[in-house]
Amino acid sequence: MENRCTVCSTAFVLVAIGALNWGLVGLGHFFERNWNMVQLLLGRWPQVEWAVYIAVGIAGLFMLFGKNCSCRKKPEEVYRSTA
Repeated sequence: MENRCTVCSTAFVLVAIGALNWGLVGLGHFFERNWNMVQLLLGRWPQVEWAVYIAVGIAGLFMLFGKNCSCRKKPEEVYRSTA
């Protein structure tokens, strides 16, 4: 993984967690099981579970549309945009 800022790294981790969770949810339906790890881990705290889903959604949007993050630009582009 290349050098990324904290926001990009956090968004990447959240998107990866969300992708793995949805993969397990889909796979679990084939075996008639509940493999939603977020729900299994946080089911007693529904508000925290919802917050995780919202954070994953926001991270996904950031990964799609956050192309202007300074860690994604080449060093000369960052210098031009700050000068």
